[in-house]
Amino acid sequence: MQKKEYSVEIGGKILTAIFSNLAEQAHGSVILKYGETIVLATACMSKDRQDGLGFFNLTVDYLEKYYAVGKILGSRFMHREGKPSEDAVLACRVIDRTLRPLFDQSMRHAVQIIVSVLSLDQEDPTILAVNAASLALAVSDIPWAGPVGAVRIGKYDSDILTVSPAQSLREDDSKYKFDLTICGKGGNINMIEAASHQVREEELEEAFKKASEEITKLEDFQKKIVAEIGIPKRVIEKEKISEESIKLFNENILPKMEGALFYGVGKKKIDELHSIWNKMVKDNYPDRKDFSPEDDLFDNTENEMLHKKAIDEDKRADGRKMDELRDLYAQAGGLSSILHGSGIFYRGGTHVLSVLTLGGPEDKLLIDGMEAKEEKRFMHHYNFPPYSGGEVGRTGNTNRREVGHGALAEKALAMVLPSVEEFPYTMRLVSESMASNGSTSQASICASVLALMDGGVPIKAPVGGIAMGLMMESITNEQLRITKEPRYKILTDIQGPEDHHGDMDFKVAGTREGVTAIQLDVKVEGVPIKILAEAMIQAKIARLAIIDRIEKEIPKARTEISKNAPKILIIKIKPDQIGMVIGGGGKTIKDIKERTGAEITIEDDGTVYLTGKDDKAEMAKKIIEEMTHEFNIGEILKGEVVRIADFGAFVRLNPFTDGMVHISEMAPFRVERVSDIIKEGMIVPVKILKVDREQGKISLSIKEADKDFFAPKK
Repeated sequence: MQKKEYSVEIGGKILTAIFSNLAEQAHGSVILKYGETIVLATACMSKDRQDGLGFFNLTVDYLEKYYAVGKILGSRFMHREGKPSEDAVLACRVIDRTLRPLFDQSMRHAVQIIVSVLSLDQEDPTILAVNAASLALAVSDIPWAGPVGAVRIGKYDSDILTVSPAQSLREDDSKYKFDLTICGKGGNINMIEAASHQVREEELEEAFKKASEEITKLEDFQKKIVAEIGIPKRVIEKEKISEESIKLFNENILPKMEGALFYGVGKKKIDELHSIWNKMVKDNYPDRKDFSPEDDLFDNTENEMLHKKAIDEDKRADGRKMDELRDLYAQAGGLSSILHGSGIFYRGGTHVLSVLTLGGPEDKLLIDGMEAKEEKRFMHHYNFPPYSGGEVGRTGNTNRREVGHGALAEKALAMVLPSVEEFPYTMRLVSESMASNGSTSQASICASVLALMDGGVPIKAPVGGIAMGLMMESITNEQLRITKEPRYKILTDIQGPEDHHGDMDFKVAGTREGVTAIQLDVKVEGVPIKILAEAMIQAKIARLAIIDRIEKEIPKARTEISKNAPKILIIKIKPDQIGMVIGGGGKTIKDIKERTGAEITIEDDGTVYLTGKDDKAEMAKKIIEEMTHEFNIGEILKGEVVRIADFGAFVRLNPFTDGMVHISEMAPFRVERVSDIIKEGMIVPVKILKVDREQGKISLSIKEADKDFFAPKK
């Protein structure tokens, strides 16, 4: 085997890149090792262009291998890796969103990146995957404007920024202050995923700067490798547009473009004009099948017009000011009495319905994957049906975008949820994108907050989400030397064409106190930290306005949950009583469930959760409390006489415990025969005299409980 290794220190540990002929047919490949976490990244590009496709075809696959954790995972009947887990889908998105902006989008050759996790320990494999994919592309002959670097950074068990935290630090989101995945190039940032506990924007900016320092080290490391073993890039000739097409466009489409683009309401007019152009081109060139150059001409002109108008004239497609929100509408509940909670939120032409369902601890989602093994008590699922964008398409299968948007909202909302002690319910939110015109993910956060509050979930504070955009002028290296930085405009609440053609989609969610989640996607190579910091401040102003609208609709969470939601009661038993309640083979607890219809969950510390509608939970609670009740000397209570003997009577204290009253403890006078004064079925008062826990015997006294119980009635 031919092999060459390179190393660099990142976050106090050694990162090693291993180049060999192991995957020699790939156009670029590398094995990246950090601690005992190892990934293999490969990059390949199709030999021929894909005519008629109309877009750059980049595919990213992140493959989890069960052997990486030294376990035979999967189900009992299937031990082969199946469909990607949610973690794998989210990792794919992080890699894709980081690499894609650095490709020439006009290229029509397909590119595929495959990252396989070969070994998994305490280090984050997603971060390793991004850096490995960057290296595989950088040393290959595939045209690409990298390399890029990726780091994970945050404040975990202290108030000090930690780079490359171990899994033990980042696995419990209730303990860390914030956790960021950041990718970038040349001092700029081009991808962010962040979760934080209401952290101030200034504190996050500090983390961006520290991350950028580590990213620069990774870039320099990769550049040295490329200089030594990288191969020349393939030259992909761009298909040129004909002079005839340019003339056709300039005469028939360009004069109408500004009016259609700045029409003021959504994308309808500009989309109609694009369709007219497509038909015109096809009619003009009946023998051609691929019209990519003409399609690119329309898109590029639209892009340039949006940028120029925003930067030079402060003009937006729908006529709003740069920092102006669209009209807001909020509704908490009012949809159906069957639902446990619901919320509807409009921001302009983006409309989302979110529905809350509450369940007991037994409804938790069990995750048993390669990276995570946990029980989730909170889930947010996001759906984007075709009608949301006025289109036709397939339904039923959750795509990567839906998984990613659902995870982002889940991350933002998880930061304000009550603890399990405060609210022991399992919570599932489903957000339905009903109409889309920019950032349905952030609207789903707002609608979900309304649903949570409508459902009586005592959240710490309402969360608002907003998408920020950017129009930044494209300048040459010569211009950059003169101006130092490009001119730009930050846009609040992007919609339609601004989302499609803008340079960034910067989603920021949070409360009045601070940020709870961030997601950044860009269409340029990167965005300066200075601009991101400005965008966060502008986002805060918009966020506060959104929260004002939410609180106007519902100032705080309702004091009671829906009558249709199950009731949860909590009791505590001693850990050594757990076996008694469960019974041999689970027989006892199964019997209680069948008799009451309640769900029963027992934690290792003896906490018992009883879930059921109507009085089912109360019935189960009474049974378990009686079963586990420990009687104490001096306690006075009543019981039924269940058996008589010559020496005394046995009294049932509860369905699980009997005690014995000796004949001498029945009355303050001499009793010749027990049957003279006591009959089976009588209810008598008793006082506990002695408890033998080892023998399970309890001595009782009737006369100590009530000396006049057998006195003659007057």
